[in-house]
Amino acid sequence: MKVLIVSDTHRRNANLKEALKLEKPVDRLIHLGDSEENEGVLQQMAGCPVDIVSGNNDYFANFPKEKEMTLGRYKVLLTHGHYYYVSLDTKMIAREARARGFDIVMYGHTHRPWLEQKEDILLLNPGSLSYPRQEGRKPSYIVMEIGEDGNAGFAVKYLD
Repeated sequence: MKVLIVSDTHRRNANLKEALKLEKPVDRLIHLGDSEENEGVLQQMAGCPVDIVSGNNDYFANFPKEKEMTLGRYKVLLTHGHYYYVSLDTKMIAREARARGFDIVMYGHTHRPWLEQKEDILLLNPGSLSYPRQEGRKPSYIVMEIGEDGNAGFAVKYLD
């Protein structure tokens, strides 16, 4: 199973379309908030199931604040991250994930890609496809590939 993980597109979908084109076929799209778009548009664009949570700029969207799911053998929390102050550090979100029994936390908000194994929790942030803030400012996303054994691999990817 191939999962495309994105965040913070802010209704600028050209780079999302490019990432979908580069990574096709994709079995699932996860959007971690600040899409400023409706789910139907994203689903039509992706051509696969879409999981989306609300970001701090999704004012008129009716997306959940968080979503829990299972991917492969992993219990996963999807959130935008602003409720956990991820712009400061990841301690609060890691503590919450651990207390709730998650293996992976996927979050956005910072516009910076991040993959960190923090003891027993994998924290990942795909960055932003529209307004990247990391050094070099390249639009970024993450691809998660789940093998038949249920184990996952992750790659941070950048658009030129």
